[in-house]
Amino acid sequence: MNGSPMGGRPGDPRHDFGGGPGPFGFGLWDAVGNLRDVFEQRGGPRMGRGDVRAAILALLLEQPMHGYQLIQEIDERSGGSWKPSPGSVYPTLQLLADEGLVDVTEADGKKTYALTDAGREQAEAAEGPAPWEGPASRGIGPNAALPKAGAKLAQVAMQVMRDGTPAQIEQAVSTLDDARRKLYAILAQD
Repeated sequence: MNGSPMGGRPGDPRHDFGGGPGPFGFGLWDAVGNLRDVFEQRGGPRMGRGDVRAAILALLLEQPMHGYQLIQEIDERSGGSWKPSPGSVYPTLQLLADEGLVDVTEADGKKTYALTDAGREQAEAAEGPAPWEGPASRGIGPNAALPKAGAKLAQVAMQVMRDGTPAQIEQAVSTLDDARRKLYAILAQD
C-alpha cells in the first residue's frame, strides 16, 4: 500500500474515492455508504412498540393466534418489509395479558392469545389503517427493491473503480450517466 486506502497512486482515478470531489465529481464512497444505510433499514422505517401493540390487537380481532403466528402474519401483510422480533412481540403480549386485554391458553406447549371483551373493545376503537398499512410503512414493500438495486449498483461501481483500467472506468462512468438519464426519463413519464 502506498498511502491510498485502495492502493492506488495519486493522480490515478482509483486513488480518490473518498468523501472529496475527486475525478468523478462526488464522493463515491459516501454514495455507497448512503445506499447501504438505506438498504440496511431492511426496506423501511423501524416500527415502534406502539405499532407492534396495534398490529397484535388488529390481528387478534380476527382470530386467536400464538406468538409465532402473529409474527408471520405481520411479515406477510407487510409484504416482507416488517417482521417484528420475538423480543418485541412476546413482551407486548405479556403486557396485554397483564392489562386484561388478552387471555392466554396453553395447549401442546404453545400459548394461544385471544382478545378479552375489553381487548376487543380497544381493538375495535382503533382508528386508521393497520400499522403495516399506515404512513410509517410508506417506502416499504415493493419500494424496498429500489434501494437494494442501487446499493448493488454502487458496489459494482466501486469494484470497477478499484480494479478496472482507466478505459474501463471511463466506460463505467458513461454507463452510469446513461442510467441516470434513463431514471430521469422514467420520472418524466405521465
